[in-house]
Amino acid sequence: MGRQLNPLAIAVVAIMIAVTTVFTLAVRVPVPATNGYVNLSDVAIYFTAFAFGPWVGLIAGGVGTALADLLGGYAQFALLTLLAHGLEGFAAGWLGRDRNFMGMVGAWLAGAVVMCSLYLLGEGLVLTGWGPAFTELPFNAFQNLVGAVVGIPLVLAVRRAYPPLTHMLRRQAWREE
Repeated sequence: MGRQLNPLAIAVVAIMIAVTTVFTLAVRVPVPATNGYVNLSDVAIYFTAFAFGPWVGLIAGGVGTALADLLGGYAQFALLTLLAHGLEGFAAGWLGRDRNFMGMVGAWLAGAVVMCSLYLLGEGLVLTGWGPAFTELPFNAFQNLVGAVVGIPLVLAVRRAYPPLTHMLRRQAWREE
């Protein structure tokens, strides 16, 4: 018998995709040099990755932000966004889930490097050229900083208020026969 889908995991992933999409669309600051925008997506991505782990961070971070690009009129960025934010969520979740504050800061830094590097390469090679790509780099770094400054304390507060969050979406270590 193969693996069965966990209804709780499906619900959490769907909710976090929606939350990430809303955070991405709620506050958008245009960057005219690249025809892109800065947003609050990284708050949701880091919260999701640190609370639920790398796979939920990957799916919610990638799909949520790409969906926001499609809904918000930035379809040219959707594929790059799917990859950059998805891998950012995976890296942060892989390194930062179940960690303390400093562990999450290190994981955030890894996620920020992944996201900023992929946007730089994607924009430079395919979308806008190297000049606009380098112009947008500090904006992407700032967006990541805001994500960490809000997302890390938020996940720590939710862990304190709702301790079962730490064990949510974990496989059971035992089996009934």
